[in-house]
Amino acid sequence: MKPMKAGRDAGLVQLESAGGPPAEMIFGEWYPALRAEGLKRGGTAVTTLLGIPMLVGRKSDGALFAMRDLCPHRGIPLSAGWFDGETVQCKYHGWRFEPCSGRCEEIPSLTSFDDLAPTKIYANSFPVAERDGYAWVYVPEAGAGRVMLSDDLPPVPELPKFSGRYRSAHLTADLPCNVDHGIIGLMDPAHGPFVHRAWWWRSAASIHEKTKKFEAIENGFRMSAHAPSSNSAPYKLLGRPVTTIDFVLPNRRYETIVAEKNGKKRWFASLTTVTPVTATSCRIDVIAAWNIAYWVPLVTPIATYFGAKFVQQDQQTMVEQARGLRSNPGLMLIDDADKPAKWYFALKQRRLKGDGEHPLSGPVELHWRS
Repeated sequence: MKPMKAGRDAGLVQLESAGGPPAEMIFGEWYPALRAEGLKRGGTAVTTLLGIPMLVGRKSDGALFAMRDLCPHRGIPLSAGWFDGETVQCKYHGWRFEPCSGRCEEIPSLTSFDDLAPTKIYANSFPVAERDGYAWVYVPEAGAGRVMLSDDLPPVPELPKFSGRYRSAHLTADLPCNVDHGIIGLMDPAHGPFVHRAWWWRSAASIHEKTKKFEAIENGFRMSAHAPSSNSAPYKLLGRPVTTIDFVLPNRRYETIVAEKNGKKRWFASLTTVTPVTATSCRIDVIAAWNIAYWVPLVTPIATYFGAKFVQQDQQTMVEQARGLRSNPGLMLIDDADKPAKWYFALKQRRLKGDGEHPLSGPVELHWRS
């Protein structure tokens, strides 16, 4: 056994700060819990997702599982106990659980005088699926009862790919802010020349006016297909590409860049998520894939190096912003650069309340400088 607030005024929206009331979290969705590609058979790892401590592991047959890291008997973390590849055993009294279903298989203290059936007791378990090297966990609404992978659940998110051969890379960073601040930073179109100022990306001198068209999609919105920004040098590697960016509740940003060159399709795709860890902290994960020079050995480490620099710049900005938010300042959103953030808040409230119109009644054209 292995031990194991929002109002409107002249185009502005006033927001509560992350240092004040925590952001509401959206349940009934899939979230990336952790990287699973390195989780060996018989191995476990602990993480926190939407404030829930979780034990994630892989059984001897390769099946992933995710359990609330808590024994229903006396509340000790199950991770303090043992996992033999088949069952998780609690350290306190030895209760043993099948981790995919959460069903209790054994209570060692029972005798022939007891009529309690252990299999009628369940620890909390969650549907889990592996995509793109991540363990995606479905976190149900409170009171939903036991939810199984076989139930009618939304599709598991997955990175789009446009050919059979490609390279991929992933990045992650913890952010000391609530998920709302993380997400509106994710979709912010005007911070690039400042936060991401670098010789290989943007500079203060590269700022110019931009016009982009947006449209409604289910549970989100799309920056319609367009040529990438001319001040983003890496895009030029693709030739004359077309970019589409989707934001989908609760936390997903999909970007696809596709170009035809010499009769061949060249593409880059990324899926970025900002996942609530607790009500006041979150984590950014990026998974990217591309078929540009996928056969060149150094392409992946080079791409990962520059991607890590990019994510570190965002992370450092969030750390610095968190210092300012400690005093609970009043914040604002402006038109047009902050319009996607306004749409996000409207979509989120519609989801939480279960009614309301989509904030985009038709195609919209926005203008900003970046």
